[in-house]
Amino acid sequence: MSERMKNLVLATWTFTITFWAWNMIAPLGVRYATDLGLDSTEKSVLVAIPVLVGSLGRIPAGALTDRFGARLMFPALTVLTIPAVLLVALAGTQNSYPLLLVCGFFLGVAGTTFAVGIPFLNAWFPPERRGFATGVFGAGMGGTALSAYFTSRFVTWFGYVTTHVIIAAALAVTAVVVWLFLRDSSTWKPQREPFVPKIIGAARLPITWEMAFLYAACFGGFVAFSTYLPTYLHDVYAFDLAEAGTRTAGFAVAAVICRPLGGILADRIGPRKVLFISFLGAMVMAAILATRPALEWRAGLSFVLIAGFMGLGSGAVFTWVAQLTPPQRVGSVTGIVGAAGGLGGFFPPLVMGATYNEVQHSYTTGLILLAVVTGLALILTEFLIVPKRTSEQTRAPEKSRTPE
Repeated sequence: MSERMKNLVLATWTFTITFWAWNMIAPLGVRYATDLGLDSTEKSVLVAIPVLVGSLGRIPAGALTDRFGARLMFPALTVLTIPAVLLVALAGTQNSYPLLLVCGFFLGVAGTTFAVGIPFLNAWFPPERRGFATGVFGAGMGGTALSAYFTSRFVTWFGYVTTHVIIAAALAVTAVVVWLFLRDSSTWKPQREPFVPKIIGAARLPITWEMAFLYAACFGGFVAFSTYLPTYLHDVYAFDLAEAGTRTAGFAVAAVICRPLGGILADRIGPRKVLFISFLGAMVMAAILATRPALEWRAGLSFVLIAGFMGLGSGAVFTWVAQLTPPQRVGSVTGIVGAAGGLGGFFPPLVMGATYNEVQHSYTTGLILLAVVTGLALILTEFLIVPKRTSEQTRAPEKSRTPE
């Protein structure tokens, strides 16, 4: 295995295991709601808190990666996640909703590793293969699928506290392996610019906010569904915890498979076309889901398709980021765009909880709003991002060379 591919594998695994940790509360949301007597809004807030912190934390994580490199940032963030996982276990045993919120806040650290991996891999891979690299790395969001499927089962098999200890141990092993074997590219140079000016510089680039909105629409939609879907399936279709977890895992797997495909297609046909397909498909499927399709095949197929479209878009966005962003700003821009994607996953569960129709067991209003947002993203993708800027900003990066 080449050095380049070894680092891609290590980065993807780190992203996967930290994403599992980041999503540990959601699969047990129904359990927490039952044990603590939570209403739909309280459930939504509990599920969304780690998403909020993991999203905003990507801004400093991306900027710090520009300065210190992924070899330091990956193991550091992984180690910081360990006490958060164990504290969530403690809060759960105390049946304390406020304590769970506080511990869920710190669990959000796990969600920041995404902003480390994108600039790290952009330094390792040439421009024509960055869609592939970031797409494969992005498949690490499959950690949410692993969490959705296994977390509730681990609780049944091993017990609630032991489940959290197992994940904490996996994080510890990952941190050690990454520290020993992961290396920053020889082309990567630390950026010594102070943090605040660096973030301000990234925020001044129009492409930062254009990509932020697109990523919030596609990846944010995925995060929102993957975290809230167990609750949704329980409320709308009366599935129990294990059944809802299995179907949520299937949803996440569809997005995970399509994310690398989105990156590869973006390398070949361009990210604009891939994103157009993604948002058009997601808009149509959100409208279909708003009609509450019947079980099992209609509803199941609808969820799988919307997950696939969101995965395609998530894989294509960072191909466009790599093409349009000055190389020295990639980490900072990635942090802001990644934060927007996570925030795109924070607010929908709150909206879903607030608009839930308890009489009809329906989330129609929330799904219609999702269709509107993806429609706006479709318009931005096709008509408002200026093509000319692509050639102006990618000319220099495309001449760069990266090591094997």
